[in-house]
Amino acid sequence: MLVEEVMSKRVAAIDCNETVLNACKQYSEQHVGSLVVMNEKIIVGIITERDIIERAILKNRNPATIKVREIMSQNIKTIHSLAPLQKASHIMKENNIKKLPVIKNNEIVGIITVTDISRTISAFSTMLDRLIESYEKNRKTIETMFDEWGTLLKNLEHYKEIS
Repeated sequence: MLVEEVMSKRVAAIDCNETVLNACKQYSEQHVGSLVVMNEKIIVGIITERDIIERAILKNRNPATIKVREIMSQNIKTIHSLAPLQKASHIMKENNIKKLPVIKNNEIVGIITVTDISRTISAFSTMLDRLIESYEKNRKTIETMFDEWGTLLKNLEHYKEIS
């Protein structure tokens, strides 16, 4: 499965020169867990609720005057939209991050989160359970079918030897 099949295409972004207070307002209005920080069309960071709490509120910095660029997480990791989902999971695990901006043609096209991946795992698990259940119900039929195919293949090999 590819990242683009699981990612959220709705990306909340904010300019790096906006205030933290404006970032909080945007969180509230858009109901998101992070904002991708942009400097024009270039991704320069990401800001999460945790960044706001730890780097602004707990340090008694005024959210109305402090700029997003001052508290954002920098040097963020990204992933290409056509990358396998396992690669996104690996990057998140290796870097201890929960959100990963998705890039295609040097533009941000989405964001994938740990929650997105966990939903996918849950869906795969459900499908696997259904396949196992189906196999168990149809086991005799499937085994008979494979036996018949095996016999047909042996007969085909024998036919090739004769002709």
